[in-house]
Amino acid sequence: MNAATARAGKLDETETQNEFEGEIREFIRRDVSHLRRPLPEASEQAVTNITGLLDRVSGSSVSEIDRLMNDLRSVRDFLASEGERVQREIHSYAQLSQVAMTSVKIIAESMTQWKAQVNDPRIDHA
Repeated sequence: MNAATARAGKLDETETQNEFEGEIREFIRRDVSHLRRPLPEASEQAVTNITGLLDRVSGSSVSEIDRLMNDLRSVRDFLASEGERVQREIHSYAQLSQVAMTSVKIIAESMTQWKAQVNDPRIDHA
């Protein structure tokens, strides 16, 4: 009977351990179960956080694009004004060139007449 009592003691000890382990498992399931199911508030908070992050990222990108567009407008305006200035300079140069050519023709004709007068034997140069 001693052997039977020893076996019964081991069975009681094994059952007690199994019950204790079962209670631990149940406690862990209850404690961790809220982590498995997303809470509505947590989902809403996550959406809000993601939305805020996207707004910041897209906001800085949009600001950078706006800044670049303003820079490009400034460059376009500068190039347009420089183009107009160059056109005015070319027009002015063309007018100046025309005046210079007319002056050279007048000087050349005057020189030709002068030479003709110097070489003319009928004119007394003394």
